[in-house]
Amino acid sequence: MRKLLAFVLVLCSGAAIAQDKPPPTVGGKPLVQIKSKDAAPKAKPQSVAVRMQACLEIDDETKERLNCYDAIFPPKPKARVPAPKSVTDCTFFKEEDGRLKCFNGFAEKLPKPPK
Repeated sequence: MRKLLAFVLVLCSGAAIAQDKPPPTVGGKPLVQIKSKDAAPKAKPQSVAVRMQACLEIDDETKERLNCYDAIFPPKPKARVPAPKSVTDCTFFKEEDGRLKCFNGFAEKLPKPPK
């Protein structure tokens, strides 16, 4: 019993000694972790509607506007495309002109976002 009690006291005293040390310091000041200045806060991601309306600002019927839409919804061409029911259905058009007109149709119907 005495050996067990002595063993418990040794373990507890070791933990107590480890806790009473002050944190490490440099030049009398405690060490702290500092974030780099390059880590700017990330911007809130924009909604799909806002990004689509931004594409409308690019000249109509141009490859740049289609690339803008394709960045939001990557193309997934299909041989036979039914009438689009949602904006994601525009990705199935093989023809660039058809895909662009489809995206324009949905983007122009969107309400303007509040500023």
